[in-house]
Amino acid sequence: MDNGTYVSLSLATAMHNALDVTANNIANANTAGFKGERVVFDSYLHRETGLDGGQDTDFLIDRGSYMNPEQGAMTRTGNPLDLALQGDAWFGYETGDGRTAYGRDGRFALDPDGTLVTLNGAKVLDAGGAPIALPPDLGGDVSISQDGAISTMAGGVIGRIGLFELPDLQSYERLGAGMFLPPEGAEGARAATDGTRVMQGMIEASNIQPVVEMTRLMSIQQAYERALKLVSGEDDLTRDMLRRIGSVS
Repeated sequence: MDNGTYVSLSLATAMHNALDVTANNIANANTAGFKGERVVFDSYLHRETGLDGGQDTDFLIDRGSYMNPEQGAMTRTGNPLDLALQGDAWFGYETGDGRTAYGRDGRFALDPDGTLVTLNGAKVLDAGGAPIALPPDLGGDVSISQDGAISTMAGGVIGRIGLFELPDLQSYERLGAGMFLPPEGAEGARAATDGTRVMQGMIEASNIQPVVEMTRLMSIQQAYERALKLVSGEDDLTRDMLRRIGSVS
C-alpha cells in the first residue's frame, strides 16, 4: 500500500474509535453522575528521505480519550437518600466482586440488611472505606449534612458518607454504571479536602449535552465515510494501474 492508503486507514481507525466514544456518551446522557469522554488526536509527519525528493506525509494518530470532569446539573428529587456532590470529590463503592470503585451517582437506597447501596447494588463506603450500615427500618427519617454526616431526626449521628479525592483521575478505568476503577499500582484514593458539599434530596445529572454530542456524531460519521471512500478510491486506482500494465505487456 502507498502512503495515501495508510493515511486513509489512520483516519478511518481514529474515527471508528471516536464514534464508539461519542455513541457511549449519548447512551449515558440520562445516567446520573455520568462523566463524558473526549477523544484526543495528534498528527505524525513522515519525512521522505529518498533521492527522488517525495512529499512529506501527515498521518492521524489516535491518542485515546480522557474524561471530562465538569460538574453536571443538579436535579431535586426530594428523596432523602438521593445525594449529589457539589465539588470535585467522589463517592466510594464496593462492587459485587469486592473491588473498590468510585463514581458520582448518588441514587442510594437501603438493602434488607440496612446497608446503604446504589441502585445497581454496590455498597456505599464511609470515609474509612467500609460499607455504611444503617438501621433497616430507618426509612426516610434521616438527615444528611453537607459534610456527609448521617443523622436520625432525633439528632444522633449514625454514619458518614465517604468523600474521596482521586489522584491521576484520567488513568482510571471505566467499569460501567458511571463507576471508575484505579489502575494497578496507582496511588490510593484519599479523603477529600476540597470542601465538596453533599446535597441531600438531589442528584447530579450527566454532564453530556445531547445536541452537541449528536452534532459531533454526525461529523465523525461523515469523516469516517470519507476515509473509507479514499481507501476504496486508492484500491480502484491500483487495480486500474495493474490492468493497464498487464495490457501493455
